[in-house]
Amino acid sequence: MKLKFLTFLIFFLSISSFSLSIEPDIFVQSTVNRASKLLGEEISKDEKIEKLKLIAKETVDIRGIGFYTLGSKRKSLNEEEKRKYAKLFEEYFLKSFSSRLAEYTNPEIDVTNKEKLNESYTIVNSLLKATNDRPEINIDWRIYTKDPNNPLIRDLIIEGLSLARTQKEEFASVLSSNDGNIDALFKVLEEFSNN
Repeated sequence: MKLKFLTFLIFFLSISSFSLSIEPDIFVQSTVNRASKLLGEEISKDEKIEKLKLIAKETVDIRGIGFYTLGSKRKSLNEEEKRKYAKLFEEYFLKSFSSRLAEYTNPEIDVTNKEKLNESYTIVNSLLKATNDRPEINIDWRIYTKDPNNPLIRDLIIEGLSLARTQKEEFASVLSSNDGNIDALFKVLEEFSNN
């Protein structure tokens, strides 16, 4: 009897854990629906920004994006510099992301397609619907799916332009014009976050 129960329990748990995995296209649509609903609320811009930051912390691989945008410089950082960079980049990213998005009112985004690149990545295609103020915009989401129970956004590609790659080029420019000094990049990130 105990063996039958144990077998049933293992089978049930394996089914439950399988059913918890989230398809990348559903994950993206759910995320944009949450953000859109929030942006339509009658609350202050500051409140919207704080709530958008919470959504970003749950759905975006901020640390992964941060170290990608640092490029090869990340290999020469010591552990203390990596910790400092991760903290500064998160503050920078959350401020940049939430303050830009808070300007939108009720953006309508429809997921149109998905393409699994490999076990770790899926591209989800979507369309930001046109309004009187802006044209229709194609947005592709690079979703990190190594853990199917916890997909995370790794990049947005807007009309073919990768935001992560653009950020990487900007950081490379700061480092290049300061002889590769990481403190110069730290200063840029701190100044942005504090303004």
